Amino acid sequence: MTRIQAPMETLRETVRAEWTDYNGHMNLAYFVLVFDLATDGFYADFGLGEDYCRRTNHSTFAVESHTAYLAELHEGAALRCTTQLLGFDDKRMHYFHHMYREEDGVLAATMELMAVHVDLAVRKVRPMPDEVQDRLGRIFLAHAALERPPQLGRVMQLGGAGGK
Repeated sequence: MTRIQAPMETLRETVRAEWTDYNGHMNLAYFVLVFDLATDGFYADFGLGEDYCRRTNHSTFAVESHTAYLAELHEGAALRCTTQLLGFDDKRMHYFHHMYREEDGVLAATMELMAVHVDLAVRKVRPMPDEVQDRLGRIFLAHAALERPPQLGRVMQLGGAGGK
């Protein structure tokens, strides 16, 4: 890990035909898939990727996520994801993905995630290695000046009296 992007570009992809539904746009399940692939890209950047899992028998589990769908994506559309680290401690990471439509730069979706570091042998939350925490600290410092996403921590609810 050399220069730290703020935010980090974690994925470039194209919407596949099988990702679209009867509404003619990318189905919500595939937004989650794309964000999961962006998570893999993010983790690989600081040493918690698939190689780490195979080598140490430790990984991460998502424990909460919130997705906002903001614009449609259609078959063949190029997209890119960026990731912002919002916080971490020795066992948890809080991060935020943005998904953009490449053709016009429109923000198509966001996902906020909380993940924990897990020892797969016992399926228990355990501290991340010091070197991973050090890398996360450097990313956090690089991302500290970024604006907090407006979708961060949003609560889903109906407005007004009686939900109207």
